[in-house]
Amino acid sequence: MYTPAITGSGVFTPSNVITNDELVESFNAYVDLYNAENAEAIAAGELEAKAHSSSEFIVKASGIEQRYVLDKEGVLDPTRMYPKFRQRSDDEPGIMTEIAMDACNKALAAAGRTGADVDLVICACSNMERAYPAIAVEIQQALGAGGFGFDMNVACSSATFGIQAAADMVRSGSVKCAIVVNPEITSGHLEWRDRDCHFIFGDVATAVVIERAEDAQGDHFIVHSTRCATEFSNNIRNNNGFLRRTRPDGVADRRDMQFMQNGRKVFKEVVPMVSAHILQHMSEEGRKPEDLRRMWLHQANKGMNDFIGRKVLGRVPEEGEQPNILQDYANTSSAGSIIAFSKYSDDMEKGDIGLICSFGAGYSVGSVIVEKA
Repeated sequence: MYTPAITGSGVFTPSNVITNDELVESFNAYVDLYNAENAEAIAAGELEAKAHSSSEFIVKASGIEQRYVLDKEGVLDPTRMYPKFRQRSDDEPGIMTEIAMDACNKALAAAGRTGADVDLVICACSNMERAYPAIAVEIQQALGAGGFGFDMNVACSSATFGIQAAADMVRSGSVKCAIVVNPEITSGHLEWRDRDCHFIFGDVATAVVIERAEDAQGDHFIVHSTRCATEFSNNIRNNNGFLRRTRPDGVADRRDMQFMQNGRKVFKEVVPMVSAHILQHMSEEGRKPEDLRRMWLHQANKGMNDFIGRKVLGRVPEEGEQPNILQDYANTSSAGSIIAFSKYSDDMEKGDIGLICSFGAGYSVGSVIVEKA
């Protein structure tokens, strides 16, 4: 048996930023167009008028101030309001592979490795560009990696579930060096025309290298323990898929083909589930809340993270104990906790204990206890 360790991490950040003010201006223009085009039906009570959004509403509801996206023009076009990507030939790298490679190369550089050292690639994220061939195998080829690769989707928990899978394989000796990459193009599955959620997501890609601790080339984090749990719920759902065309209304612009969420129920049900999961995981590993130097939580909503931090620590987290990045990146699904880890782990000292945790649709929750070596 070997001891797995996270030896490097990397983040790809798109160049396009959409501020709340820009987003609100576009959304409100869409609302005005919609209300004008449907004025008679609205007056007759057949349709409900759409309401404007505001930057103040967004910050209060989520803590989000901006988001990065791969395409800004299409999202902010009031007559379109979703990304505009060019069609790529089958001979070109996919868009997910393209952004994944940036994050992978940064993680490998931090680990002192190259793609040739990798013998496992896990592409873990909420939405895959295609059903097959696996995105992970395409990334494997682009990296020049050996071994094998596979895709994994556990929505916002995909990264921590991927880390568990990779760490288990490194521990058992079936692989020596793995990379878990999370290319999240969440702008493609978000309904930008829905006031309740139009501000939530942003695009990004993250990656972590996991290998035997004895092979680490520099600073690294020992992976002491991982825990994953799932519990079925429809409160976060996306009904898109390859069976879409088989349904009578398969060609319609169905709302449920994009991100759907019952936000109040999610907050009420997920927050206690995550808090209990973390506390149980730590207890089983003989760890106490006061042992934690840092928590890198899933970046979905500031209110959720604040509540979880207080519940786990038994007090209000101090500055730096629970870093948030969603004010800049918004919700990036599985990548959020890894962004926080990558950006806020360099100051950890030898022996410091931290916890990476993600949670989301499923419901799903994954936690990883690490120690700076």
